[in-house]
Amino acid sequence: MQITEAQKIIDDWIKKYGVRYFNELTNTAILMEEVGEVARIMARRYGEQSEKESDKHINLADELADVLFVLMCIANQTNINLEEALVKNLDKKTTRDSTRHLDNEKLG
Repeated sequence: MQITEAQKIIDDWIKKYGVRYFNELTNTAILMEEVGEVARIMARRYGEQSEKESDKHINLADELADVLFVLMCIANQTNINLEEALVKNLDKKTTRDSTRHLDNEKLG
């Protein structure tokens, strides 16, 4: 699935099941909440914090998909084509950082 196609699928889903998009500020708060859920899993499952028994059933893939869903909602409601934006962003990073990481002694 292409990113543009995913944005369309999400837009159709919102119109059919979600009634309408939450406003941009609400969706930003929801995005932060979803990112926080991913951070919690990462800190407890892969980091040094101990994982609670109640957290062991939480699916990281599902939580990452929640982040992507809300991110695409925000892109849709602000008329941003994420596929185009990502291509431009990768071009920018490639130009700006073409040797930055290769020359980083910390990564060697």
